[in-house]
Parts: sequence; structure tokens; C-alpha cells
Amino acid sequence: MTPRSDEPLYVGYLQPPAPVARRMRRIAALILVLAAASAALAAAGHSRLPASVFEFGTTRTFEGVVVESPAPMLLVSRGAGGLEPSAWLLVAPGKHGAGEIVQGLDGERVRLSGTLIARDGQTMIEVLRDSLTPLGQKSTDRPATVDLGRVTLAGEIVDSKCYLGVMNPGESKSHRDCAVRCISGGAPPLFVAASASGDRMQMLLVSPDGGALHRDVLPYVAEPVEISGQLESSGDLYVLHTTAASIRRLS
Repeated sequence: MTPRSDEPLYVGYLQPPAPVARRMRRIAALILVLAAASAALAAAGHSRLPASVFEFGTTRTFEGVVVESPAPMLLVSRGAGGLEPSAWLLVAPGKHGAGEIVQGLDGERVRLSGTLIARDGQTMIEVLRDSLTPLGQKSTDRPATVDLGRVTLAGEIVDSKCYLGVMNPGESKSHRDCAVRCISGGAPPLFVAASASGDRMQMLLVSPDGGALHRDVLPYVAEPVEISGQLESSGDLYVLHTTAASIRRLS
């Protein structure tokens, strides 16, 4: 086939003729625009991760009053003005609860070191073992408990440690195996339910008598469920008293 006499000849190792160079620049620009648009669409398709905090590698010192039940907590003062102390959940490093660390110290004011974890107004401390020091002061003060009545709510059971910030997002079926191990190890289970307005409400799951509720909830972790129980607030912490028989899977 004989090339047209007016068609520019392009040899790869030489500078291309002006018409060929212009065409290549237009093609390259189009490719860049398409690549940018694809990246923007891919980013828009991903849901935003929650604004949680895990200060990995940072150790702080905290002081407060130990509460052993219904879950290990530290009551931390929120300053002057008569404000009730805030209840911060306690866990141990790894997939373990802090029950052994605070055993026998209920009501004791202590100083301890650990890593801060937080999400949606709920705070947790990953306590360094052997860092807890009793300060020789006993306190019987507890946040006022308010009975909020019998409720039936839909949501998801999560492990508090990962959900509050150690893993992000720390929920749904992709996180199930990790959540089961954390709850089995003593991390308090949380029930996260959405309100009609879309806001999320976190509730500590406990038995009817206020005891720990760990292995009983494992078959329902990371699934859409409906739970019936007695809801109460204790300061800034919500607690849902329930049983495994009161948990129902949702289709």
C-alpha cells in the first residue's frame, strides 16, 4: 500500500511532525482527564470512616475512681461546677478486658497509664499492665442511674475496643471474627442502634442483674439484630439489660 503524499511520516526515534505531536497531546490530555474523573468517582463511592481516635504509641496518665461492674470503668472528673464524672471504659492491651487489672479495686481512686480511645462521645483507656497505683482514697459516689424503661431496638452488636477506635470502622460482617475474639477476651460488648434521625446510640450490653454478657452474645455479633431489654443511663453511659433469648436476627 502506497502512503498518501500529504500524510506525515512518523519515525519513533525522531521528533514527530507537528500534526502528530498535536494529536498525541490531545490524546494525553484526554487520558489525564478520564483518569482524574475515575479517581473522583471511586473516592465518592467509598463511605467516610468515622471520626474515631486511637492514640497508638502515645501513653498518658489518668486519675479517677475504679468501677468494676457492670464493666471495668474509670470515673474521670469533668471539672468544677458539680458535673458528674464521665465513665471511661477500661480494657487491657491486645484482645483482653481489664477485669483482672482492676479486680478488688472497686471504689478506689487510682492513677494509671494507658492509651486513649474515643468515638462519638464515648471514651476508653487501654490500660498498661502494672501501671495502676491506688491512691489510698475510697469513694462511694456513682453517677445517678435513670431508668429509661423497656425498649426494643434494632442495630448491631460490636466489640467496644475496636468500634471505639482501635479498628476503623470496627463493625459489620468484615470485622466479625475480630469482634468475636475481643468480646471472648473480655472487651465489653456494645449495642449500636440508629435513631429515626440517623444518630447512633451506644449501649453497654449486660445481663438483667448487671453482670457481664460476653459469650452469650457471640452468635449475634456483627449481624443486624433486634434486642429487647431494660434501658438505663448512668451519667453519660447507656446500659441495656438483656438476655440472649431477647436477641432476634433481622432478615
